[in-house]
Amino acid sequence: MAKSSELPGFYKMPMQERLKALKEYAGLTDEEMGAISNTGGLPRDVADRMIENVVGGITIPLGVATNFKINGRDYLVPMALEEPSVVAAASNAAKMARVKGGFEVTNTGPVMIGQVQVAKVREPEAARKRVLARKEEILKRANDQDPMLVSLGGGAKDLNVKVLSTLKGPMVVAELIVNTGDAMGANAVNTMAEAVAPLIEELSEGKVYLRIISNLADRRLVRASATFQKEAIGGEEVVDGIVYAYAFADADPYRCATHNKGVMNGVVAVAIACGQDIRALEAGAHSYASKGGRYKPLTTWEKNRDGDLVGRLEMPMAVGLVGGAAKTHPSARAAIKILGVKTATELAEVMGAVGLAQNFAALRALASEGIQSGHMKLHSRNVAVSAGATGEMIDLVAARMIAERKIRFDRAKELVAELSK
Repeated sequence: MAKSSELPGFYKMPMQERLKALKEYAGLTDEEMGAISNTGGLPRDVADRMIENVVGGITIPLGVATNFKINGRDYLVPMALEEPSVVAAASNAAKMARVKGGFEVTNTGPVMIGQVQVAKVREPEAARKRVLARKEEILKRANDQDPMLVSLGGGAKDLNVKVLSTLKGPMVVAELIVNTGDAMGANAVNTMAEAVAPLIEELSEGKVYLRIISNLADRRLVRASATFQKEAIGGEEVVDGIVYAYAFADADPYRCATHNKGVMNGVVAVAIACGQDIRALEAGAHSYASKGGRYKPLTTWEKNRDGDLVGRLEMPMAVGLVGGAAKTHPSARAAIKILGVKTATELAEVMGAVGLAQNFAALRALASEGIQSGHMKLHSRNVAVSAGATGEMIDLVAARMIAERKIRFDRAKELVAELSK
């Protein structure tokens, strides 16, 4: 008989009882149970409050990228991810950038947009004008929801109202422009949008549906730049190769998706380490890359008059140090302490620099020795471990596979068996 995923009262059970039910349902071994139930240094009671139906945790390796100089200051950058070569590549890119002074980064400030959607409006333009006429009242009602944020200089600063033509007819959308301070801002903005929705509904004479933050944070941009001396990165041919690679990405969305993935390798790794909302960051980055109606690179690369390579990045960066996992997860708190950032703006600037560095590293590898050379050397160790290698055998198996240019699971299994004898 097929098992049912209906587990009455599962959410009410203590974690140990959930684990017992899960073991029975999936037929997990004691070893598998031990792996799942390990919360990786996160106290169980904290984990049980962060999300629902908690049974344990999954640990992602945490590394530290070195060599970063950003706006004249040195940083050690925590990065959490499962992909080999990323931390090493970021560190190497930062070392090369130091020759010309490191990374320069600016930020437009922690401004987010909260949207209130109004449908079934008979006279959309007239409704838009009525809502705008009560702008100050709407902003006051929004700011009454978070006096602490307002006292720190944040809060709702402006109101935009637009009329959209949609497949369900015209809609009026009111947008709160909110300075969220050192918070990512989702909770504050959503609360404000909820609070002003009844007044907007009354003024527009329509029906309010959605009241929520937008993750296209195009008023919360970071702009990073760096110059890489041609001699430091391999010469004129490498510079030209990177510029041609950028031109390819600019012209073709299939290449551009992988180009931008290189940026996000760096951004997301820092975000995970520091307890940020990586889904919001990914959504914002890729929607921003598509704003002009065609998917475009988040970075640009060109050769200057000296023949050196100049890279620039511009992208949304909605991050926070107040609330969320940045405050509740002990590893995230430690990572932020290692990084030494004091504001959300500073964190965003560091992440922008790392995104540019990671993109450079990927393009340089592609333009010179090819992406597989360094990546597969590191990946070979993962393959060796998955094939059963332990201790010193991991490096022995990895070295043999690299020498043979056969970095495959089946070959790793053969080598493990051979060396085990």
